[in-house]
Amino acid sequence: MAAVRPNLRAPFTALPMLRPILSTLLASSLLCSVRADDPTCEVWSYTGTDIYPSAIIATATVDWHAGEEEEGGEPSEENDVGAGGNVLGDPNGWVGARVLDVPEGAVIKVEVVGEGWLKPSKVEVTVEEACDEVIILPKGVFDYDALRMVTQQKPANLTLKVTVNDEALPEQTETVTLRSINECPFYVIMGEDEPPDDLTWMFAAYVNENHPWIDGILKEALEAELVPAFTGYQDNDPNQVIAQVFAIWNIMQRHGMKYSDVTNTPKSKFAHAQVVRFLDDSIKGSQANCVDGSVVFASILTKISIKCGLVLVPGHCFVCFDLDPEGKLDPASGTCIGLETTMMGQDKLKPLAELKKLPAKVKLKEQEAEGKASARTFLNAINQSGEVFSKHAGDFASETTTDYQIIPIEAAREMGIMPIGARVKP
Repeated sequence: MAAVRPNLRAPFTALPMLRPILSTLLASSLLCSVRADDPTCEVWSYTGTDIYPSAIIATATVDWHAGEEEEGGEPSEENDVGAGGNVLGDPNGWVGARVLDVPEGAVIKVEVVGEGWLKPSKVEVTVEEACDEVIILPKGVFDYDALRMVTQQKPANLTLKVTVNDEALPEQTETVTLRSINECPFYVIMGEDEPPDDLTWMFAAYVNENHPWIDGILKEALEAELVPAFTGYQDNDPNQVIAQVFAIWNIMQRHGMKYSDVTNTPKSKFAHAQVVRFLDDSIKGSQANCVDGSVVFASILTKISIKCGLVLVPGHCFVCFDLDPEGKLDPASGTCIGLETTMMGQDKLKPLAELKKLPAKVKLKEQEAEGKASARTFLNAINQSGEVFSKHAGDFASETTTDYQIIPIEAAREMGIMPIGARVKP
């Protein structure tokens, strides 16, 4: 998973898409020229008129361009358009202004406000050379609590104020769509003849190892007496790692978890997105699509310090974990184990509370029969994923395609991708 933010961004207008030079510098001659026209401005957003609260929250502390240097080894000047840049202000910004026909030495002030979700956010920059266009991004002062509460899409206003050399340009107000917090954007559409920007790392934001329900789930799994403790890799025994994963599998089956193919979201012109439930929603509803089930497992496995990741293949997702504490979640390593979570619903196991009410002998017999069925399905789920790893080992190793990839949760956290916090209590 590359630790860089995509470089292509979507303006609101139907003009050709821009490729800002936050990572790949364009020659200044392509961007800068002497202009005689008066400056104009328009609202600009990385995801167009669709605003994804999930992406804003998950990346709140990420600096996508930390450590970037120019060829000479010196830190790049983010506000030096003449050096080849056309993005000024906050290089991690989501919304701002696109200013056209900028004169030499212009001092530009930008303020953006999103009604109920973005507090007044301001920046002032100086453009050294005349430019056809420049994108200016203030540091967004987002109301994260308000964004977290958006559970269905709704319209909202985004207002832009720009001054050039203390002369105010006409104020711009756009109606944007706040998408549901459960909508996970995984590709940003860049327009005709342009590949989409890969945001698949966003799925890791729905993995929440701090979810308040996880301790209760682990307690239930211990009460089922399938493992004496959840110790991660402390026993230095791959079999114990498998046993811990199976204990979680078994208790999820006892919660009645079934596969539900609910993934679609209202279509967007700017991004491909999928509905992803939070852990508590999946467990309360006893249903999960392929990503939901993988998120549940990845959340719990991360909690008990077992390395895991989300495996993305065309049209599908499953979870994987590593038997080796030093493993790299490499499908060709022999220690990376896939688990097809959509198979959990194949067995109908009694809830643990119901099982406990049975007479001791009946309980023992029932538990043994259900344990065998559960283990058989668990093994099949591993084997099915293993076939995908074997068949597409080369695709997972390829650097030219994103169709087959693993999103390691540990690496996502190191990048700064934050879990989207739960709204429930234990």
